[in-house]
Amino acid sequence: MVNEKNNVIPLLKYRSIFISDIHLGSKGCQAEQLLDFLKNTRSDYLYLVGDIIDGWRLKNRWYWELVRKFVPITLGEIRVVNEIKHKTVDGSEYLILHGDKFDSIINIAPWLAHLGASAYDLALWLNRRFNQLRLLLGLKYWSLSKYLKLKVKNAVSYINKYEEIVAGYAKKKNLNGVICGHIHHASHRIINGVHYYNDGDWVESCSFMIENFDGSMEILFWKDIAEKYEIINKHKDSVKVLS
Repeated sequence: MVNEKNNVIPLLKYRSIFISDIHLGSKGCQAEQLLDFLKNTRSDYLYLVGDIIDGWRLKNRWYWELVRKFVPITLGEIRVVNEIKHKTVDGSEYLILHGDKFDSIINIAPWLAHLGASAYDLALWLNRRFNQLRLLLGLKYWSLSKYLKLKVKNAVSYINKYEEIVAGYAKKKNLNGVICGHIHHASHRIINGVHYYNDGDWVESCSFMIENFDGSMEILFWKDIAEKYEIINKHKDSVKVLS
């Protein structure tokens, strides 16, 4: 293991890793950061909690909805399921699911969701330009898109309602907690005795959730870890403000 002074990240080992909302194929996908993350982490269990590929960019989105009807599917050592239970070292049981199944309950019409996705894309575009300028000025990454999202009253209301519904779903199953994604908002709350965890996303926050070998759970941000070890990926277009 390389020490911190050598500016090289050590191999980070966890019992379990949970990541979601990578959105491969979208302009906002932080694929280079994800590659660094995968190269430098190991776990006994790795959960991909949905939206690995960006569905809105697929012309044949109906195909993926059709495939979903055939889960669970086993591909070698990979299991594809709609939801699954995870038991931690200390015996706690968590439900793992993406969370998009609750959109209809929160009354999000498909056209409105698509409109929201377009607005979010614009926010991400602004976020990239904003942080390219910050990089040129020697400033740290700061999520403009996250700030804007949390300043919109309807967005905050949606997040709160989503968290309560997902936690309630886990409570009905008599589980200790739930781990999900979907809304691109990494957080941990205790709602009516249920631990609600959202592992965030890889288009703005580069966040992930881990279970340590003692059973404790944490939400971490890869950019913080990368900055700590000075391995932030400076790919060629990171300073091209007008690209």
